[in-house]
Amino acid sequence: MLKKELDLGYDECNTSSNESFENVLADRLSRRDVMKIGACFIGASLFGSFGAQLNADDSSTSTSVPAAAVLLGFNAVPKSLADTVSVPAGYTSKVIFATGDPIKMGVSTYKNNGTDSRDFENRSGDYHDGMIYFGLKNDNSGYDATNSKNGLLCMNHEYINQNYIHTTAEVAAIDKTARVTAQVDKEIALHGVTIVKVTDSGSGFGIDKSSSYNRRITGDTPIALNGPARGNVLLQTSYSTNGTMTRGTLNNCAVGSTPWGTFLTCEENWSGYFKGDTRTGKEAIAMSRYGIKSTSHFGWESVYPQFSASITGADATADYRNVANTQGYVVEIDPFSPTSTSIKRTAMGRFAHETASLGKLTVGKPVVFYMGDDAKGEYIYKFVSNQNWDAADANGGLSAGNKYLDAGTLYAAKFNADGTGQWLKLAITEPAISTYTTYPFVDAADVAVHTRIAADVVGATKMDRPEWCDVHPTTGEVYMTLTNNSDRGKSGKYGPDAANPRYYTDTCETTATNKGNVNGHIIRWKETGEEGTATTFMWDIYLFGAQSDANGTNINISGLTDDNDFSCPDGLCFSEVTKGLMWIQTDDGAYTDVTNCMMLAAVPGNVGDGAGYSVANTAVPTNGNADQTIATFVGKDATASTLKRFLVGPKNCELTGIAETPDGKTIFVNIQHPGEEGTASTLTSNWPDGGTSRPRSATVVITKNDGGIVGY
Repeated sequence: MLKKELDLGYDECNTSSNESFENVLADRLSRRDVMKIGACFIGASLFGSFGAQLNADDSSTSTSVPAAAVLLGFNAVPKSLADTVSVPAGYTSKVIFATGDPIKMGVSTYKNNGTDSRDFENRSGDYHDGMIYFGLKNDNSGYDATNSKNGLLCMNHEYINQNYIHTTAEVAAIDKTARVTAQVDKEIALHGVTIVKVTDSGSGFGIDKSSSYNRRITGDTPIALNGPARGNVLLQTSYSTNGTMTRGTLNNCAVGSTPWGTFLTCEENWSGYFKGDTRTGKEAIAMSRYGIKSTSHFGWESVYPQFSASITGADATADYRNVANTQGYVVEIDPFSPTSTSIKRTAMGRFAHETASLGKLTVGKPVVFYMGDDAKGEYIYKFVSNQNWDAADANGGLSAGNKYLDAGTLYAAKFNADGTGQWLKLAITEPAISTYTTYPFVDAADVAVHTRIAADVVGATKMDRPEWCDVHPTTGEVYMTLTNNSDRGKSGKYGPDAANPRYYTDTCETTATNKGNVNGHIIRWKETGEEGTATTFMWDIYLFGAQSDANGTNINISGLTDDNDFSCPDGLCFSEVTKGLMWIQTDDGAYTDVTNCMMLAAVPGNVGDGAGYSVANTAVPTNGNADQTIATFVGKDATASTLKRFLVGPKNCELTGIAETPDGKTIFVNIQHPGEEGTASTLTSNWPDGGTSRPRSATVVITKNDGGIVGY
């Protein structure tokens, strides 16, 4: 929500001149007559295509879709402000796992009144976010890509709400300069990742607390550092004087999974957890570019020095001046090896990572992952492995990760005004990077740690907060949500461009006025030659978020109706089972006077399937610009058969995280921070427990009453 945008540091740290309106206006205006470009999930069962070779002893195999079945055959769920989860008629939702719930036998029931102790290493974390379902053999001996009744659920915990995890008196007494150790311990442990076994024994899924696979990876767990930055002076701290280890993973948001059976968790807006100091030269540039400030979110540094990115010792091995450099990566976790040490993959770059989505996988070709940097005016990235995919590495665990994720080429995206795009290489061998004098890069480790600066140098396109991303399982086209951007069109910032063409004023809740790209959009692209290794692509905008009765000329461009209008797309995931059903989840603060956040089901077409539009932007009154018309490229309008609202969540929540079983008959959805706008004394939600209880983030299981595949 916009509240979270302010709290977590989504504010712009990108002061580069990349893709400013003034720099490309003449180019764009010359293409006003270009109105159309030619046609040229990785879901929970990502590994189903080669599941048979992994394991053939399970009877819970994937189910074929009936020939007469029609996607989006359900009735659209109406918009709602109720404090409940609404799903279509013929579907059932059930809460199975909420903040504080035990993951081990013998752990007490969560009191949910702020008095629970710090034993969250044995409980669910808070702010449930991205997740993946991994099938587990019936004898629990390892990975089984086809098992839809027995599996491991891996999920992120993005953030915390101090109002609900502490007592009212404790919250009132918080002093960020002198925190209470027990409270800080609880807060750190509530972050990170949960791995928990889930089983459907015939009456629906539940948590198996007896499983040895169940574990937490928290904000204090030891994690290895691999890739080009491993052992570099930039990663040295007093905890790891050789720069090969760090502690904790923080602000984990979207996720990914690998073809070798591991979970990828992405460290998003981690910078606010660390207190910075005054630096000079390169260090000052780097700290500013990554948003390291003189204050932190929670003041954890008053208890634990590893949260103080300050110079206090003789060199980097004597303090934590470099601790922030050990955060901001894709972290690889092996859910089937409870004693393994997770690994941060520095070759995939350091920024506010949102998602690590696997591209279309082909034997004998490199492995490709797409990623976004979720902050205002940040970039879209692609990682291409040096090693070609070998199916013999399926189920290879972290060893396979070392092979494919520790060496490769990182790119940033440039979206051109004519509907084409380029992948710009980020490497010390690139002349623009190696000769850059403002921030003189030293080596490959410097580029890996300061990826944002390298992307600035090569001229990547500033985007409207790149969020979740996924790849169409048959076409290989890539979809990414751009949730919103209140800086777009603001005076002194940057104007619209072809890939981010809207800025306007929107009024929410009768008094709140939002400006910029208020409702967000979803962009998609198609790699040249349908090759993930291509350095060029074609793109268009799949959907624009909007209120259905908004001005169609410049806001409701995609023709949304009352059954499918939405604002601020965030989560996005394709179903592997249905081969094309896409889920869209919202994190909204601009339409919440009308409806709570929601999840929609979509059947997208292809890049270039619609007519382009010249989008007339309603100028933000304070930005000093006149109305402008931007040539862009837009997919087909949404219809009742291509986009439909499937779920509406409880009050003040965000919809985020979705996983499916390999047979497609069960989906897991996360409801994050219900009641976020309230306090323990003034609750705005009581979901999921009802009554007068404090709200909790929770995982919901959704099934079709007739036992069919979800989405039909």
